[in-house]
Amino acid sequence: MATAFVFPGQGAQYLGMGRELFERYTVAKETFQEADAALGFELSKLIFDGPESDLRLTYYTQPALLTVSIACLRVLQAEMDFSPDVVAGHSLGEYSALVAANALPFRDAVRIVHLRGTYMDEAVPAGIGAMAALLGGDRQQIEQLCADISLHHELPVEIANVNCPGQLVVSGGAQTLEELVMRAKEAQVKRAIRLDVSGPFHSTLMRKAKEKLMAVLNKQIFTAPRCPVVVNFSAKPVTTIEGIEEALAQQVASPVLWEASIQEMIALGTTTFIELGPGTVLSGLIKKTDKSARLLHVEDVSSLTATTAALLQGEEEPS
Repeated sequence: MATAFVFPGQGAQYLGMGRELFERYTVAKETFQEADAALGFELSKLIFDGPESDLRLTYYTQPALLTVSIACLRVLQAEMDFSPDVVAGHSLGEYSALVAANALPFRDAVRIVHLRGTYMDEAVPAGIGAMAALLGGDRQQIEQLCADISLHHELPVEIANVNCPGQLVVSGGAQTLEELVMRAKEAQVKRAIRLDVSGPFHSTLMRKAKEKLMAVLNKQIFTAPRCPVVVNFSAKPVTTIEGIEEALAQQVASPVLWEASIQEMIALGTTTFIELGPGTVLSGLIKKTDKSARLLHVEDVSSLTATTAALLQGEEEPS
């Protein structure tokens, strides 16, 4: 019976996230301070005090979520000597997963995701691209509809996330996506929800961001991860430096195969998933993929207490 650590991506952020841990645990406070020093500005002040409109900016959101997730990780591991058997993160969360696997130093990860957010923001001017979540519907029919609609527009629309059974996210040109939303019922989609994001992430429209990010990644020194990292673009476990470099280069302009990643972790023997960071979005997706999964999370003092108690109880149970 294996345990996976999973880390949320953009959209999970909220003003004040991580404050309780910051105020109570030295290791959490030091994590925020390390991020501030790495970036050269007070990211912690933005996370706690806002304004919220700035926290939603991609180039601030990404290092903010990474910092809070790693603070949660470090507090949990300070409370009890506990390491994962496998790790994964949703989009941006993949960087948190690599930090957790000792493959990427936290201070470097913070700088990289700040640049990643900047490049993603610059790749497509604001208002030109968009994303939407599709609930229900058949994946093959949605893929075909995307292809058919894209033929009649300058910018395509593509599947960006395969999150869980019955939930896909599409990404692309704003006008192209608008037509897809209007015609979504043709693919048996029950509901289409426009997402509050600044660009068409995880689509081929992020090619320029991918090129710029690759130049940064090529200069970064990685370490072989201490446990497998199930990566977004292939949903396969990676255990080498070469695998990490390819995964990070590919994922910014490729779909996030989260449902397949969950299935892969389960195939590796995972029965317990611990979500580290704000919210429980990933826990919800995991539950829809495997109802028998044991789900825990850490984002504040109460959730930390509940998770450590559950883990200690598990240790005491006879094997």
